[in-house]
Amino acid sequence: MNSLYRDWRAWLLIFGGWTLFGFFFACQNLIVDAYFGRPIRLEQTLVSWLSCAYLWALLTPFVINLAQRFPFEKKSIWRNLSIHLVVCVSLSLFQLALYTFVWRLLSGGAAVHNLSLWQSFKNILISTVHENILIYCALLGLAHAANYYRRFRERERRAAQLELESAQLETQLTRAQLDALKMQLHPHFLFNTLNSISVLMQEDVAAANQMLMRLSDLLRLALKNTDAQEVPLKQELDFLNSYLEIEQTRFQDRLQVTIKADAETLDAKVPNLILQPLVENCIRHAVAPKAGASTIEICAARRREFLELIVRDDGAGLSETNGGAKGIGLANTRTRLEKLYGANHEFELAPADGGGLQVTISIPFQLAEKHDE
Repeated sequence: MNSLYRDWRAWLLIFGGWTLFGFFFACQNLIVDAYFGRPIRLEQTLVSWLSCAYLWALLTPFVINLAQRFPFEKKSIWRNLSIHLVVCVSLSLFQLALYTFVWRLLSGGAAVHNLSLWQSFKNILISTVHENILIYCALLGLAHAANYYRRFRERERRAAQLELESAQLETQLTRAQLDALKMQLHPHFLFNTLNSISVLMQEDVAAANQMLMRLSDLLRLALKNTDAQEVPLKQELDFLNSYLEIEQTRFQDRLQVTIKADAETLDAKVPNLILQPLVENCIRHAVAPKAGASTIEICAARRREFLELIVRDDGAGLSETNGGAKGIGLANTRTRLEKLYGANHEFELAPADGGGLQVTISIPFQLAEKHDE
């Protein structure tokens, strides 16, 4: 209530409303007087109704406070109803007593026909007490409506805040899960590469040393974007090429790689380290078991609103790569795609034309910003 008394905008609204009330009923009285041929007493009529209105304006914050303190709630409705009934009658009598005094003071003795203050009060009481009771009830109803609306909006705001906090927590959890999934790829890739170097050390020490140097460069690239969930396709292909240089050191002419990426796809966003596990799966299940040459093909193209990535090999096919399909690389890739894009993506393992395995990924086509690069 104190804040209401200090709020000038609330006072402006209250006095503005009661001013309209006073002018409305003053005009009604003047119209009735004119219709029945009575003398038009403009000043006295305005003084009478505006005095009544402004007295109620001063009492309005008190009624609003009572409505807030004693709401019509189920658990205490009868007690609060009794309180409002007593206050309604008392406040109506108090307002009428003030109105009688102010009206006599402003209208002059001639206007009251030399009646005593008590007689004037009784006359006004009998003629207007029911109106005052109705006014109090109307104020009480408006105050309760405003309180219910305020509580409703407050519940809406709280619900929106809780929903926002829940969404933020969910986003943080998803990001943490994505970070964990992405971090799994680093040791997985590192262990496999070190194993390849260990094998090569027994065959070609110089090649193994060259492989270590390339591994160092590759790890530098991998650690450069540890915070990025998505990178431009061009950057992902650069990383993949560095990885393939290591594997080609190991397999020499047995590994042949073809990369076909449409120019418009190079700036498209892709999940960081999305291609390397797929190519590693091809090397493990298609290239390593074969004595002859094997080909891995990587393609990127735009299909309407989606970016399509294809990794294809000419190995034994899906029937003998089921183990790889369930391994950490492909399983991790599938989970990351679900976390990043929900249902708005496709991940498919299928036999490739002419034999081998084809992995197809379809994600929303989004161009990377300059700062992402």
